[in-house]
Amino acid sequence: MKYLHTMVRVTDIDASLDFYCNKLGLEELRRIDNDAGRFTLVFLAAPGDSEAQVELTHNWDPETLEGGRNFGHLAYHVEDIYGVCQRLMDGGVTINRPPRDGHMAFVRSPDNISIEILQQGAPLPKAEPWASMPNVGEW
Repeated sequence: MKYLHTMVRVTDIDASLDFYCNKLGLEELRRIDNDAGRFTLVFLAAPGDSEAQVELTHNWDPETLEGGRNFGHLAYHVEDIYGVCQRLMDGGVTINRPPRDGHMAFVRSPDNISIEILQQGAPLPKAEPWASMPNVGEW
């Protein structure tokens, strides 16, 4: 048995790719446009980790996606949690659970998928503005 990918449905492929690639830092590995089925699949992975993929599924016909909290979350190790959170904030992403502990943060995708960001290795020393930043919304 081998893990292949996790699929999440997205309503706006461009907004989702902006979030997952430009802001979070994943890379697009491949894309499948299926005219007959009226959907697009985009496979993403963290740089250098193509074995753990996220499949974005975009159905071309409008649909309402709700919830996401029952899904849980996607999680990624990063080399500098403060730098990643700052890059996300600078890109307009709300940090729902700031990395007050230098170890863990949560953000949400445009379709409300929860993303956990974990500091690789030992937690970074507590630092402002993160140490005193409150939670925002659900994560």
